[in-house]
Amino acid sequence: MFEHELFDKFCFEEIPLEQDLYLVDEQYLAEYEHMMSNFLADPQENDYQNVGVVSFVAARKILENSVELSWYVNVSDRFHEVSIILPKEHFVCCVGCYAYDEKPRIYVKGEWLASIHARSFSVFSLVDAVGVKKYLEDDKLTTEMLTELRDKIDELAAKHPSISFISFADSLLLKSNWYVDAYDTDVTYTYNPEIFIYLADQISTIYQECIGLPTYSVITQGQNLYYNDALLHISESKNHISLNSLGIPFAQLMDIEHTARTNIREKVHAPAEVYMDSQYYYSLNFSHGFDKHDQPKAEYKTKMVSKACEYYFNSCGELLSQLKK
Repeated sequence: MFEHELFDKFCFEEIPLEQDLYLVDEQYLAEYEHMMSNFLADPQENDYQNVGVVSFVAARKILENSVELSWYVNVSDRFHEVSIILPKEHFVCCVGCYAYDEKPRIYVKGEWLASIHARSFSVFSLVDAVGVKKYLEDDKLTTEMLTELRDKIDELAAKHPSISFISFADSLLLKSNWYVDAYDTDVTYTYNPEIFIYLADQISTIYQECIGLPTYSVITQGQNLYYNDALLHISESKNHISLNSLGIPFAQLMDIEHTARTNIREKVHAPAEVYMDSQYYYSLNFSHGFDKHDQPKAEYKTKMVSKACEYYFNSCGELLSQLKK
């Protein structure tokens, strides 16, 4: 296939990096090859036609048995990028035609592509109180204060049944699942990241009222290796709780928090109320005129992603004032 000299063909190890690509089901491969071959043979007589359903991606790094991809799951009403892994075993071919500005298309096995669209993804938020160590040293925390805090979090959680709230020590972990639109199915796009900014503000108020301490939040989003599962797993014996969470965004929570703590200690930047991985941050729907790129940010590293990542940081008040109403 793709014998015309103007076709640009790439083996797995040669997939072009850091440029726009299309991700396509292999079921459209033969039809696309037939259309393009006819078009290249005589562009004056044979019209170019769109073939198949494409997803927008960019390849970031070729690994031994896989390739890191940035998948742009929404580019219409928000900029929403997700990091995913394409295993080599599901790769079919990669072909384009630079002579006619035809971006390379990565053809993949249909079952894998369908599974990517069918699985759930997650937003995570880690909320931590500031100053608990000093409170413990001074024995300022009482059972009454902690019980009131727990009850207030219960009330807040009851208003958001699609989000799990897990308290441990002086921290609170929030998680929600969302889905990507899938062609020719009843799966719809359910991403609503802005709610986590509102929750960061409300939880901070609760901690201030109940125990007199401020909080900060770390927020990430992306592919969760537990998919098609409930937000939480609680064993029949009620003494095992699983967050059903493993993957890039969950790991990023800890990496951002660790880096932010180091940067604050070394006076790289001042403390903030909210720290957000850049993929989550860019996906927020900000008001027109707000320059989201020209905001405080810092680099961090995570073992789950090969390239250096960034987190943005700001106050709840500034973020809430700039979100679309």
